[in-house]
Amino acid sequence: MNHFLNEARALLGDAHVLTPTQADLSAYVTDWRGKFTGTPLAVLRPADTAQVAAAVKLCAAHGLAIVPQGGNTGMCGGATPDGSGRQVVLSLTRLNRVRAVDPLNNTMTVEAGCVLQTLQELAAEHDRLFPLSLGAEGSCQIGGNIATNAGGVQVLRYGNTRDLVLGLEVVLADGQVLNLLRALRKDNTGYDLKHLFIGAEGTLGIITAAVLKLFPAPHASAVAFAALKTPQQALQLLGLMRGALGDRFTAFELMSDASVAMVRQHFPGTPALFADAHPWQVLMQATDPGAGDGAQAALDASFQAALEQALEQGVIDDVVIATSVAQAEELWAVRENISEAQQHDGANIKHDIAVPVSSVAAFIAEVQPLLHAAYAGVRPIVYGHLGDGNLHFNVSRPVGWSTPDWQAETDRVNAIVLDVVARYQGSFSAEHGMGQLKNHEMALYKTPLEINVMRRVKQALDPQGLMNPGKLLP
Repeated sequence: MNHFLNEARALLGDAHVLTPTQADLSAYVTDWRGKFTGTPLAVLRPADTAQVAAAVKLCAAHGLAIVPQGGNTGMCGGATPDGSGRQVVLSLTRLNRVRAVDPLNNTMTVEAGCVLQTLQELAAEHDRLFPLSLGAEGSCQIGGNIATNAGGVQVLRYGNTRDLVLGLEVVLADGQVLNLLRALRKDNTGYDLKHLFIGAEGTLGIITAAVLKLFPAPHASAVAFAALKTPQQALQLLGLMRGALGDRFTAFELMSDASVAMVRQHFPGTPALFADAHPWQVLMQATDPGAGDGAQAALDASFQAALEQALEQGVIDDVVIATSVAQAEELWAVRENISEAQQHDGANIKHDIAVPVSSVAAFIAEVQPLLHAAYAGVRPIVYGHLGDGNLHFNVSRPVGWSTPDWQAETDRVNAIVLDVVARYQGSFSAEHGMGQLKNHEMALYKTPLEINVMRRVKQALDPQGLMNPGKLLP
């Protein structure tokens, strides 16, 4: 392997070929949740697409597998090498240039290593919005967002990452650069090849750049927190608000009382929004690109009228409407702190699932009793993007259970939850990707023909099997 390392250093420079014996690789070899750790032969840090292509060719010549990595904020170990010492982590961090911003076309062309928050801020500088928004946006990179088809809190209005990408540049397994960087909204010239690589988690090629959609920046915003009795009422509220606000309605986040209580426990400064306890709560937001006080007043009037109608009809029991930017941020913090609160709380078995929006209430009503019957005192922590049917259905250990004992129940708990998901024609992986955490579940919940077709695509584009092996496919 010394020959490979010498060639890699000649290609990228000594400072950008890191090995376990020469550098601390902890930031590259363990996933964000700490579930997976590996031992790579080396970490390569190319500076541009040409160096990525040359590095891929070099790895292919030596028969070395490649694990592409962005901000390493993934939830499923998709960017973590194995322990064989025969895999190379290829970090895209240095590919962080913005190649073009076109406000008239509402696009920007960026490299894979650009941090998501940086792109949001850049869009705002041009009075535009890049709507992808998620908890790790301060450190995750757009290449990883695209490779996992990330979701986030504004899918209701703008769609998943897949819906925000117009074009890609991809380095294939043989080192060829596939340039699909077209800033077109209409292009009926055959297979739309970019979609093969979006959500493929680096198993078919390495995304090095993308053309992203931009939207008019919102200048008016309205945020509220509503209390209600059941998820079915939340669905009624969703329909009412969308009917009243149309495309101005951008976020609708459902939270169980247990998830809100966990935030208040671990973030003591979190305010009590309601005098009484309520089984379910919803955070919602509407925005409008109109400028001036008139746009804000019009949005506020429509937003408040819809909520007053919901109160009158008994759809909701109580509501808090933000009266300032600071209060809006305070309301959003309740939702955004759930994940970290769970980390403080201890072991939980996570599920990132989706069912048809109309089936969310029935799904929850069916699966929660099954869990309680199997485990006395179990604590389901249910929250997520009700507007697109994506729930984070996490199951915290019953009081008195040790962490190892509860983690040992993972397969059984997964079966309880995911079997119900399958009955509702849902997805066992909605927005976090597959990685090495969930790929075995594909064999359980995908049809053999689906898997076979995916394998054929993989074989066609990566015949040596060197692109992120052990990820996504079972």
